[in-house]
Parts: sequence; C-alpha cells; structure tokens
Amino acid sequence: MALISQIRKNSWILVVMIALGLGGFILMDMTAGQQSLFGGSQFTVGKVEGEKIDWNRFNRVDQVIYGNSGAEVYSRRENLWNFFVEEILISNEAEGNGLGIGKTELLELQFGDNNMQNISPVIQARFGDPMTGMINMQLLSQYKTAIQNKTLTDPSIRSFWAQQEKEIIKDRLQSKLTFMVEKAMYTPSWMAEMSNKDLNQRMTFAYVKVPMDELDNSEVSISDADFKAYLKENESRYSLEEETRSIAYVSFPVLPTSEDSAAIRNNLAELAAEFETTEDDSLFLLNNQGTIDPTFYKKDELSLELADNLFDSPVGSVYGPYKEGNAYKIAKLLDKQVLPDSVKSRHILIRATNPVEFASAEKLLDSLTTLIQTGVESFDSLAAKFGTDGTAQLGGDLGYVTQGTMVQPFNDLIFMEAVPGRLYQVNTQFGRHLVEVTGRKFLTNEASARVGIISESIVPSDETQNAVYDRVLAFIGENRDLSSMEAAVDKSPGLSMENVYGIKENDFAVGALEAGGSSRNLVRWAFGAAEGEVSADIYSYQDPIEFYDNQYVVAALVSVQAPGLPDLANIRSEIEPLVINKKKAEAIAARIASMDMSAIASEYNVTIDTASNVSFSQSFVGGLGSEPDVIAAASGLSNGAVSAPIKGKSGVFKLVMVNKTSMEGVDPNIPQIRQQMSAINRGQVYSGLIDGIRKNASIKDYRFKFY
Repeated sequence: MALISQIRKNSWILVVMIALGLGGFILMDMTAGQQSLFGGSQFTVGKVEGEKIDWNRFNRVDQVIYGNSGAEVYSRRENLWNFFVEEILISNEAEGNGLGIGKTELLELQFGDNNMQNISPVIQARFGDPMTGMINMQLLSQYKTAIQNKTLTDPSIRSFWAQQEKEIIKDRLQSKLTFMVEKAMYTPSWMAEMSNKDLNQRMTFAYVKVPMDELDNSEVSISDADFKAYLKENESRYSLEEETRSIAYVSFPVLPTSEDSAAIRNNLAELAAEFETTEDDSLFLLNNQGTIDPTFYKKDELSLELADNLFDSPVGSVYGPYKEGNAYKIAKLLDKQVLPDSVKSRHILIRATNPVEFASAEKLLDSLTTLIQTGVESFDSLAAKFGTDGTAQLGGDLGYVTQGTMVQPFNDLIFMEAVPGRLYQVNTQFGRHLVEVTGRKFLTNEASARVGIISESIVPSDETQNAVYDRVLAFIGENRDLSSMEAAVDKSPGLSMENVYGIKENDFAVGALEAGGSSRNLVRWAFGAAEGEVSADIYSYQDPIEFYDNQYVVAALVSVQAPGLPDLANIRSEIEPLVINKKKAEAIAARIASMDMSAIASEYNVTIDTASNVSFSQSFVGGLGSEPDVIAAASGLSNGAVSAPIKGKSGVFKLVMVNKTSMEGVDPNIPQIRQQMSAINRGQVYSGLIDGIRKNASIKDYRFKFY
C-alpha cells in the first residue's frame, strides 16, 4: 500500500508514461495467451513472418494505453502496429544471431547496477524528473522492492511493468543488433583513397544556365512513349509495392453567414450590460467562458482596441462588443494600479511535487521564518543551508526582474502583494518558496490595468450547417458518377475538384483533408467502390478548435492501381510536369550544343557565373544550388575543357573548367580517413536497420478489416 500511495503522489510520472505512449506500448502481457472470444483467424489483424497479431490483444492494448487520452486514434494505432511488427522482427533476428537478454542484465536495465548505471533509455524517459532530468531513483527502488516482494497489487501497474520489460528487451536487442552490424562494417583502403581524392580536389568553373521556363510548354510535344520512357527510367521511384486507389473529391466549406455573425454580436451586446453591473467578476467570467489575465498591462502593451477605448475609463467599465480576429469580444477594466517596473527579491526554495512534500516544505519554511524574524539566523545563511536551486549560494538573491519574468504565482506575489522587508510563502511548480522583496524600481509611475474578457468565436449556426448539408445531399443525388460530378463542378464557380493519387488501404489521411476518422472512412469506401462511382455518404470534417462541421466532402473513385509500375492513365497528371521539363531540357540542349557560353548568355539573356573551390563531395554550391549532375560532369573535365550541355534540376548548363587542383603531394592519413568514413556509415545503422529488416520480411497487414 505504501508503494501505491507513493505512485499516486507521483502521478506526474504516470502522465509522462502515457504521454510517451507513442514510443511505448503498455500491457502486452495483459491478454497474452487469451483466445479470441469469436475464435478463428478471422480476428487476426496481421501476420509477421507467420506469427499472428490478434485483434483482441491489439485492441485491448490500444484501449488501455490510449482510452482516456486525446491522441488521434488512427495515429496511435499506426504506432501500435509498428511496435507489434518490430517487436516480432527484432526478436526473430536476435534469436537467429544468438542474441538475448539475461536475467541480471534485465534487472540492471530496469533498476541500474550497483553504481546506478546501465539503466535502459525506456526507464530514463519514463522516470526522469521533467524539472531536473534526473531519474527518480527513490520511486524506482520502491518498484523494485514491491516486485521482488510480490506486493505490487495494482493490476494496471503490474501489467504495465510486465509490458515495460518487453519494451526494454526490444530496445536492448535492437541496440545489440545495431552494434553487431556496426562492428561488421569496414571501409577498404581504395574507398578511403578515393574519398580523400574527392575531398582534396578543388574545382573552379564558369557556367551558364538556361532555365526550363525559357521554353513555353506549348513549344514541346509529349507522347505516350515519352511518359512510358520516363516511368521506365524512374522505375524504382514509382513502382508500387501494394494496390492503391486514386480519388477525386469536392469540398463544400461551411462558413458563417452575416446573420450568424449578427446573432453572436447581439448576444454579447446583451451580456455586456450584465457584465458591467455584476458584483462578482470572477464568477461571471467563469459562467460565461471568459478569462481574467492576472497580469497587469501598461497602455502600450494592450491591444490597440482596448488601449484606445477602455484603458482610460473608470475601473468597472465594459467595452464592446468589438471584433478581434474571428471572434466578437467584450472587455471589462477590473483593476488599475501603479506597479514597479522591476522588483528585486530573494527566496529559499524547498522542492516539492505532491501534497505531502508541500506540507513538509511549509513546516520547514515556518521554522526558518521564525529564525529570521527573531534574529537567530540571517536569510542569506539559511538560503545557503536549505535552498535547493542555483541561487542558494548567493543568499537566494534573484536580482531585479521585470513583470512576467518569473512564473505566475511568484510574479503576482512580488509585484502585486508583497511589502518590502516582509516574509511570504508561495507555491509554484518548482516547490514552496520563502520570499522577501528587497527592492523596487519605479521608472515612469505609469498605471497598469488588469482586464477580463468574454469572447465568442464567429462560427456557423446549426441552421447554416444544415443548409450546406442539404445542398450536398442534393449534389450527391444529382451526380452519381464521376463524369456527371465533373460536369457539375464545371458549372459551379464556387466549387473545385481535387485529385489524390496513391491512396493505400490502411491510410487515414487523404490529400489536404484532415487525418482522422472521416478520411479513414473515405479510404475504406474507396477500397470497396467501383471506378467512376460517387460516394453515397457525406464525409464531415470538424474545425479542430471550435468543433463544428467546417466542410463536407463528396468523393468519386477515379482509378484502381495494381502493384508494380502504375498505369499511365493513373499517373499521367502527376508526372506530366516532369516529362515536360525533360523534353524542354532535351530541346534546349540541342539548341545550345554548338554555341559557346557568350552566345548562350546573349541569346537567352542570362549571365555567366563562376563556382569556386567546389569539391566532388559537395551536395550544395552557393549560387549553383543542389545540382549533383552538374558537379559530376565538372569533375570529369580537365582545365580549359568545355562541357556538353548538362540537364540539371533547374535548367540546362554548360561549363568551362577554369582551374582544377588537387593535393596529391600530401600523404593522406588513410587509417584516419577510413575511421571517419566508417563512423559516418555506422551512424546510419540504427535508423536503417529496422527498415531493412522490414523490407525483407513477410508482413501481412489486415488492419483494414477492423478499422
């Protein structure tokens, strides 16, 4: 019970655990060994190397981890799926290479060795104090004792710890595999010598660039053969590993009408009279979703609207309604004071994170207050003995600060309440403070104001939303195939059609539409629809802040694309600009092939530029940009040589090598270069290893059957 009590006191740790859920997946053991309530493989959400991932287990883990969180449901399931897959792959790969985790090693990873070292990154992330970054070893030790004594009785925490062990094991095995691959990597001498040559060779060349837009699109003709040739040349880039869908959709925005705006303004106008006469501003603001900013602002720190119309009014005055951004507001002048421009203070901070610790800190500070007030001890000496922050050795001195520099409770105390020379106590996120104001500066004696504001966003009324919805229903009823939908959009100036290509079966985002449930439902419809079919359902999207329906979407299935190279009809519009640029480059290259650089510059009204001190290994050159083909071509030129036209990313280039030098006379330190190259390559192993394993694994994904 003592441990459970301690866990509850340190509830922030559990909050951190949940917040880190995207990297950690709890309670895998909770359902281990359970049979599906419905039986059979129909509840298999996926298979990894023949090993099934059960939907019951997957869903229970999802609910326990994220059931009360605000995380987007499809994003969290995507992360959960990746964990299930990677856990199996890493486990199989480690077993095949004779790697494992011993009992002693696992204990050290969870609780540290005798020197409190070797703790897993999983534990470091979950049990690190967000304020100090230090691991809460006391709580960790209590967990260890409870687990060893079998007194950890809370089922959710027990299950959490069992799953955490799995996460720690996966992380450790992945690190071991990474280390093994890193150690197997070797850079041969010839590669180090080539790298050294590339690094030490320097080129200065003059170049001229003819941009692609020197030719109008109408000046080049493209055929199906050109498209097919481009796809063949870029097969690895465009080849698909799974079936995809392409859709077209029409979005109907839901916007507030002038009547909606007027109704919101009138509502606030009626509220303004009550706001001015209320005797309890705080309660009134609370009941009407208003806010009180505890900070006092000078006139030039307020919005121009309030500075001109409220600041110089008597306290208690109300201004508005007035429009600010996408909302109408009313504001009340709650208080007005002349506050110091800066305040000097000192404090003694006793760290506290829970009610018991705060109560203990208060008792200690009460005792210290008595010692100071009776003259037994000085503030400075007690700060040095008991202070727990960096100011302790300075006698707790915080120096002069302006308003807003300190956290809010501390700021309000020293600027608005504290009398210099008196002692006060205040709680902040850091703990409990004993505070004394030791100096105040008034530079201008300018008054500051505190304001309460009630705001109401200008959003469409239910009637407006319903009217747009009815319009969309009529649109669907009149247009039941893609061609009729396209014709209807052409006749409606306010509508446009968007095309989205390459949608996969488990996607939950569609083009510019917001990711989430509506987009996921649209994708599921697309994978059950026929080509040319228009959705019978309307897909509603909500404003992420105001939570009203801000757009309705109607979709049509344009095409179905099998794995492999896409059909030309399905990708034509996507690659057309690239094919046109390729044809433009060929045409420009043919025109300038026999011209010298001066003639090219004159013909196309461009300048001759120079790239200096360029090495082959550079990916970006100032003035030139990212043009790897240009740098590669330059490296093959001798001094004075002129290149053939080079088709780059941004245009067609022609070069003259001005000077190419190398440092071949300097003996290269091949072992050092080899070591540097190996270090760079090894640094890429961790991120690339799991991707490589996944690419070569047999993974069957059936998530689309469940959500």
